[in-house]
Amino acid sequence: MLLKFAIKTARQAGQLLNSLQPSFRQSRIKSTELDLVTKADGLSEKLIVSSITRKFPGHKILAEEQYCKSKSSGYCVDPSDFTWVIDPLDGTTNYSHQFPFYCVSIALVKGDKTLLGVVYNPNLDEMFYASIGHGAYLNGKRLNVSRVRALGQGMLCTGFPYIIRQHPGDNFRNFQRFCLTAQAIRRAGSAALDLCYLAAGRFDGFWERELKPWDTAAGALIVRQAGGITTDFKGNEYNLFRDKEILAGNKHIHQQMLKVITRC
Repeated sequence: MLLKFAIKTARQAGQLLNSLQPSFRQSRIKSTELDLVTKADGLSEKLIVSSITRKFPGHKILAEEQYCKSKSSGYCVDPSDFTWVIDPLDGTTNYSHQFPFYCVSIALVKGDKTLLGVVYNPNLDEMFYASIGHGAYLNGKRLNVSRVRALGQGMLCTGFPYIIRQHPGDNFRNFQRFCLTAQAIRRAGSAALDLCYLAAGRFDGFWERELKPWDTAAGALIVRQAGGITTDFKGNEYNLFRDKEILAGNKHIHQQMLKVITRC
């Protein structure tokens, strides 16, 4: 019931985003000159939050726009609570430029354990989803990470944080190192979709810094349920609320990436 609800709600939000896009190119700045938010972010979040509140009034909600407006210093997730972690529009800059790589991400966590995750790309009508212990799927088809064994044959993906102009060296060093060791690197602009593409075997490895829980909550679970590994840059198990960095891949690529990545 919970997973079906999340899938239905993500689809509704994604369809809303697509219907609004032609009239919502205008954006405002959130925290830095590169961190955009559109009115569509807020409308999508309102749809998702209102659906959760009606269906599960006792559940807590951690939603990107609500959190950013509150300027909270912590995520306030109680281990005994069911908490929905929501990104109503991951890839806002893409969306505002009508670049068709954005999604809705919804996850349900209890404490630091993610129970289910859903990521919906409305442009391709691709619904990625997983629940703990039951595998990962794309539109009903079981997902598995790639079997690529050598980093030199792998296609990786990454992203650059919105604070790049304040800290320009944040990811360039790793980008350069992986350019010299991997077959290819892509930077598409949605961490949630990047992780799902990794789970589907379209990418072989992923790394990024300065991420928030709503960026990775659903995607990281989908990777793990597809047989992948998610850690921090030191190889420790990835913690959604503690870690701002994530390194993911199949077991071969992940171990090789650990040897390349810098941990500054």
